[in-house]
Amino acid sequence: MKKVIGLLTAVGLMTAPLVQASTVTVSGSTSVAHVMEVLAENYQNTTNKSVEVQGTGSSAGIRAAKDGTSMIGMSSRNIKPNELTPKTKEIVIARDGIAAAVNKANPVKDLTQEQISKIYRGEIKNWSEVGGEARPIVVVTRENGSGTRGAFEEIMDLQRSVNGHTVTAITTSAQVGNGNGMIKTMVANNPYAIGYISLGSVDDSLNALSVNGVAATDNNIAAGDYQIARPFIALMNDDAPATAKSFIEYIMSEDGQRIVAEEGYIRVQ
Repeated sequence: MKKVIGLLTAVGLMTAPLVQASTVTVSGSTSVAHVMEVLAENYQNTTNKSVEVQGTGSSAGIRAAKDGTSMIGMSSRNIKPNELTPKTKEIVIARDGIAAAVNKANPVKDLTQEQISKIYRGEIKNWSEVGGEARPIVVVTRENGSGTRGAFEEIMDLQRSVNGHTVTAITTSAQVGNGNGMIKTMVANNPYAIGYISLGSVDDSLNALSVNGVAATDNNIAAGDYQIARPFIALMNDDAPATAKSFIEYIMSEDGQRIVAEEGYIRVQ
């Protein structure tokens, strides 16, 4: 009996890696994960091939692709040269705007980029300074390592150098939320809050501000008129399994890009 159990265990150990290898693993940006999960579901329904998507943050996704702990990494910020190896490739699968969002009760509908930057630096502290009520502004930001935060800081000039190191210039009094969902909840529940989220995650629970008089819309991003925008990037090593490469091919196909557009993002093909 012991020999039979031992044989079955050995067979299980030999087949387990094969099962795992057939599953495409994807991890990284929670913003990219939103559309990636829909792409994965449709891909699975079409091909009967398994895809697992985990939202772990852009920095974690970049590392996962680099060291091979995930077949595909996801980033919603530009990637620094020292974060990749020569065999790691970047594929822009979509483009997305970052919406500066306020509570639906807030009368402010438009801000300049400079005003938003000053709010996040803590230089503008009251809504009355930008045409709103005489109430303190509650600044809400994403967590460190978030691709949305990294892109927002870069675009909005919210970084500074300290002893040769680049650090955030966002006010230390800012409240921090993990993920687009938490930011939406925090802003929706506070009439004096301002946050930033992926444009594809905007819904009726809050208002996306116009910036420099330009509405945060797909058409304005595609035309280059709305400036707070960033790429959605998939990362994959040259030696990634064929199953992972097939999934990327699907994402870049007409069907995949149609889903990208249906989910509120800008297609790249």
